Amino acid sequence: MEQWQRSIEKSLTRLEELSALFHIDVEPLKPVVERYPMRITRHYLSLIKEPGDPIWLQCVPDIRELEDGNLLADPLNEEGLSPVPGLIHRYPDRVVLLVSSACPTLCRFCMRKARIGHQIGLNGGSSIDAGLRYIERNPSIRDVVLSGGDPLLLPDEGLKEILARLHKISHLEMIRINTRAPVTLPERITLHLCSMLRKFHPLYINTHFNHPVEITSRSAEACARLADAGIPLGNQTVLLRGVNDDPEVMKKLMQKLLTIRVRPYYLHQMDLVEGTGHFRTTVEKGLEIMSALRGHTSGMATPYYVIDLPGGKGKVPILPGDVKRNGKRLFLRNYLGEVVEYPDDGR
Repeated sequence: MEQWQRSIEKSLTRLEELSALFHIDVEPLKPVVERYPMRITRHYLSLIKEPGDPIWLQCVPDIRELEDGNLLADPLNEEGLSPVPGLIHRYPDRVVLLVSSACPTLCRFCMRKARIGHQIGLNGGSSIDAGLRYIERNPSIRDVVLSGGDPLLLPDEGLKEILARLHKISHLEMIRINTRAPVTLPERITLHLCSMLRKFHPLYINTHFNHPVEITSRSAEACARLADAGIPLGNQTVLLRGVNDDPEVMKKLMQKLLTIRVRPYYLHQMDLVEGTGHFRTTVEKGLEIMSALRGHTSGMATPYYVIDLPGGKGKVPILPGDVKRNGKRLFLRNYLGEVVEYPDDGR
């Protein structure tokens, strides 16, 4: 067993462990964990300074997760856009292949929180095979994103097998991996993993830093190993109420990302996902943050601010002055030219 696998085994998964460390009453949280499991790696746990801080909010269960029943478990209609199990085909030339069923730390704001649990590994061999066959049969697909769960929770050999099969598909031009491992489980980024990954270029990795505190010496080393293997690194940040919905915090995060060779890519408006409503901000807050970034720091430190439209209508990048509003309803134009209504009822 590798060190990172031992680290997963030592992760905090029980409320009693949380109570012993922080001396809080966890009784009200038991129904939350029954519905949405908890796992926090020891590395990520070590970043918590006190209950309620930005790291705590991202990983510790909150009773508010049970208070927004008007939201949907799958607002982006991923299941409806899955021609085969474990594969999402939303855009004409690219697909998402779900290759893992778990993450190192179970983020409380996760867009797939209703479907991500404790079990580590593939969604299932038959599911992966079906997805790979679908990609092989569809020459219009030029770009595959590996997601989950976290693809880097697969053992090296399992991940290598998937990458090798994808690499043999002649019409594929690139492979992307979405992972939060550099943030929550930096020991996963081993020299052996990087040596294996560099055999499958063009390969891109998007990671997921949400707060400057997450950029540590260990996460920086993990990103350096990936960058030294020739892998371009991008970052997708989610705008989270109480975590990073502050222009100065966001600017510091974006600037620090560049120092560890990670290019800011997306700033996501919080999806309309069941159990995450307490994290939502208004779109106006996101636009305020973008205004504070544009011209006030390097263009390289300025991500796209995007809304992922309900129903699988796609991502829409927005800038200050772009939004058409009627009260708390926004009207946004997607890549197909459709005008889609979007609720701006953040708190």
